[in-house]
Amino acid sequence: MIRQASNNDIGIIAGLAVKLWEDNLVEELTEEFSELISKDNACIFLKYENDIPVGFAQCQLRSDYVEGTETSPVGYLEGIFVLEGYRKRGYAKELLHACETWAKDMGCAEFASDCELDNVDSFRFHMAMQFTEANRIICFTKKL
Repeated sequence: MIRQASNNDIGIIAGLAVKLWEDNLVEELTEEFSELISKDNACIFLKYENDIPVGFAQCQLRSDYVEGTETSPVGYLEGIFVLEGYRKRGYAKELLHACETWAKDMGCAEFASDCELDNVDSFRFHMAMQFTEANRIICFTKKL
């Protein structure tokens, strides 16, 4: 079962998200998702198996330029995660489909995403889901 998350699900989402974004703390993610879930331009979906939350997907509408797109706003997959023991069952595909449907219902004609250059698993997932690679970039920073 996949359903749209609500305020009551913030702890569940943060608990899953900290496994995806390991550099964050659960408390930080809880605060971030609390703000995000109340916005009209964002949505989070949860995947359950036998009443156990096993994955989530976060999507948003982006009105700024999105690499490789021609319209605005664009639905954007901000993050997707399925617990390791539940992978290879099509759950990420189901979560992605829920995000794409939401974006289409919000008036989007395009959907986009990104991944780190060295994240081979994420790259393979995106390619398997019929995303087209738009560009590869390396971003640089320095302290002034």
